[in-house]
Amino acid sequence: MAEKTIRCKVITPEDRIFDAPVSYARVPLWDGKTGFMHDSGAVVGKLGYGELRLELPDGGLKSWFIAGGFMQNVNNELTVLAAGATPRDELDLSEAKAELAEAAARKPQDLVERKRVDEDAARARGKIAMLTLK
Repeated sequence: MAEKTIRCKVITPEDRIFDAPVSYARVPLWDGKTGFMHDSGAVVGKLGYGELRLELPDGGLKSWFIAGGFMQNVNNELTVLAAGATPRDELDLSEAKAELAEAAARKPQDLVERKRVDEDAARARGKIAMLTLK
């Protein structure tokens, strides 16, 4: 019996970086992670900072750090419109820790800058979690 899959498309402003069937997708939403398989319910969501993990039907794995955006899952088709997507193997743990330290050291003078600092720190924490957790 053939494995049931969903079609997954990952698109950034620069490029369509993935378009193929997957057996499972774990997506970083702004309020946590969620997973999708064949016949999952319809969902539209806002992406957060974290790992997009795609399990391929042949047993392979694709993984990117996602930096916000939106997603939709309907009729066994998952579309991830990411503001940015960096392959896992292009991330560096020491750089992510340095980004977090830099964000923590900044002293925002107003609410706009406070929001930038919070987003920079969240992005760095997402990278660190992706690189240290399984």
